Amino acid sequence: MDAAAAGRAPGALTIVHTEASMGWGGQEIRILTESAGLRRRGHDVSLLAARGARIVDEAPRFGVPVTALPIGRKRPAGLRALAREFERVRPDVVNTHSSTDSWLTAIASRFVARAHRPVLVRTRHVSVPVPRDPATLWLYRKAMTRTVTTGQALREQLVRDNGLDPTRVDSVPTGIDAASCSRIGRADARAQLGLPADVPLVSIVATLRSWKGHRHLVEAMRHLRHDDARLLIVGDGPQRDALVQQVATLDLAQRVVFAGQRDDVVPWLRASDVFALPSYANEGVPQALLQAMFASVPAVTTDAGAIPEIARDGDTATIVARENPVALAAGIDALLDDPARAAAQAERALAFVCARYTLDAMLDRMEAVFRQALADRERESTR
Repeated sequence: MDAAAAGRAPGALTIVHTEASMGWGGQEIRILTESAGLRRRGHDVSLLAARGARIVDEAPRFGVPVTALPIGRKRPAGLRALAREFERVRPDVVNTHSSTDSWLTAIASRFVARAHRPVLVRTRHVSVPVPRDPATLWLYRKAMTRTVTTGQALREQLVRDNGLDPTRVDSVPTGIDAASCSRIGRADARAQLGLPADVPLVSIVATLRSWKGHRHLVEAMRHLRHDDARLLIVGDGPQRDALVQQVATLDLAQRVVFAGQRDDVVPWLRASDVFALPSYANEGVPQALLQAMFASVPAVTTDAGAIPEIARDGDTATIVARENPVALAAGIDALLDDPARAAAQAERALAFVCARYTLDAMLDRMEAVFRQALADRERESTR
């Protein structure tokens, strides 16, 4: 038994996450939230991330040890750095999250002594199609022991379109800490944030990326019958300048608030009458939509990606057509017109997600995935 294993509690795992992304959004927050949760359960969990990435700066806030490496691009320096870290840490499992770090990890692990070689698990956070070229098929079918998706629709896509073994693909949506989503009332949230107490507020919490549909939501503000409503845009990202310009062009500056990146989005959600997420591509089960449901905010969204797994039209959410500002405005107006209907929808959504999408449920399932990956390799080694 090596020194690292000797210092662990019985049954505890040494888990290393890798992330090459320079961005900041639901994927990165999921990595840190999951890592922090498993650390609280006694596992040794750490992160290897790209130098200069936002996640490197945020990890200490979550209590997750992080090491910055040159893994932002597919270069030999990244391979060498990862191989050294794997030899030093000797993880049981390495969980990769983006394309670049998945490739680097798959190759770097081959340079690790066989006795210290970790099991590899790949998590897919988005519904972007995976290529079917031979190299990518090797990555998913051979290099990775198991693949995790953040929604069942993404899992089915990989099995159907890429021929992955369904027994080795797990859907584990992001889990939410329910207690953190209801600690402040609506009036108090508005007062805390300096928001008006007597006007309808529509919010969106999402990285400002094109496919999140912010521009359609801004356009929808022009079509609302509730022309006193204001829009709270919480988050930051590459589309910020374009959205600011759109708001100015449409003369909506008095009705749109750019709140920027917020460590705590709950007050912004609790202050809202309606949460809108008009994504038109690439979604798993969106973390922000789950947060809105846990915060008892009625939601208007689309059927992109795995969203329908939690957003059931007329039941837990109001579903509208993608890339359609007029339909989006109509969906928002319908909830603002009928507060009783909106409250009932929010109540059903809360009951639905509380039964299935808690933080503890996610941690239970990820622990099971990691242990199954180790069992898979052990079984294969005895064949």
